[in-house]
Amino acid sequence: MWLHLAVLVGLFYLLRWYRERQVVSHLQDKFVFITGCDSGFGNLLARQLDLRGLRVLAGCLTEQGAEQLRNQTSGRLQTVILDVTKTESVAAASEWVKERVGDRGLWGLVNNAGISMPTAPNQWLTKQDFVKILEVNLLGVIDVTLSLLPLVRKARGRVVNVSSIMGRLALFGGGYSISKYGVEAFSDSLRRELCYFRVKVAMIEPGYFLTNMTQGDNIRENLQALWNQTSPEVKELYGDSFIADFLKILNLLKPLWPQNLSLVTDCMEHALTACHPRTRYSPGWDAKFLYLPMSYLPSVLVDLMVYWCYPQPAKAL
Repeated sequence: MWLHLAVLVGLFYLLRWYRERQVVSHLQDKFVFITGCDSGFGNLLARQLDLRGLRVLAGCLTEQGAEQLRNQTSGRLQTVILDVTKTESVAAASEWVKERVGDRGLWGLVNNAGISMPTAPNQWLTKQDFVKILEVNLLGVIDVTLSLLPLVRKARGRVVNVSSIMGRLALFGGGYSISKYGVEAFSDSLRRELCYFRVKVAMIEPGYFLTNMTQGDNIRENLQALWNQTSPEVKELYGDSFIADFLKILNLLKPLWPQNLSLVTDCMEHALTACHPRTRYSPGWDAKFLYLPMSYLPSVLVDLMVYWCYPQPAKAL
């Protein structure tokens, strides 16, 4: 019995390996639009796809970021300034994309632009702190996608949304996990809706990677700024040592975080170029072996794990 089961499992993975190695033809003729290309995953993906021969259209927040990217890539790559929180900027970028792709349509849309700050215990935050993240990570994704969907449908192409493992498991307060849960829901509904038009939708759910968003100084400054705006009552509840205790835990974990961003961009590239892309990709050992299994555990067990691992407020009962 066990031998038969092992054979079936082996055949399943062999078939999946074979299917996933099949590549879409004529990649050099296909256009891909990527948001958030100033740095991080988006910047690396733009350079990676350019080397692969695709026609990359890169949305950058700043002219400096756009110029640096152009200097690192071939003449095929083109850039446009895009602020995903502004509808007029999204509309202008969509028109710019339409002019370039013409009747071919847009093969790939990668919603990569995102922020993680402000992040802190919920009691430290205001409504506007949540709105700031949701405007970029969720509403920006929706706005860009809806604007470019007619071009993607024309090409029968791909939509790749960058979520996070925190879209399956909320371990800290603030709008980041909320926004990523929203991206998961939007992607699921979009995938089921667009399958009738032969458009594929994939989600990238990375674990923790060392990027500009996860630099220690940025996290420290973010926490300190939010601490300064909290009420005396909340400060008394958490105590002056809470930030230091949190950063200690962070520093202990950082050596375990991957620095190789290509683990993520390789998943994005596969979602864009494979004949049979996956629905979800979870790059990073922590995503595969820690956070994904945790997301399937009973809530009471996850709550206990977080309770014992995270720093305790000074006035904890």
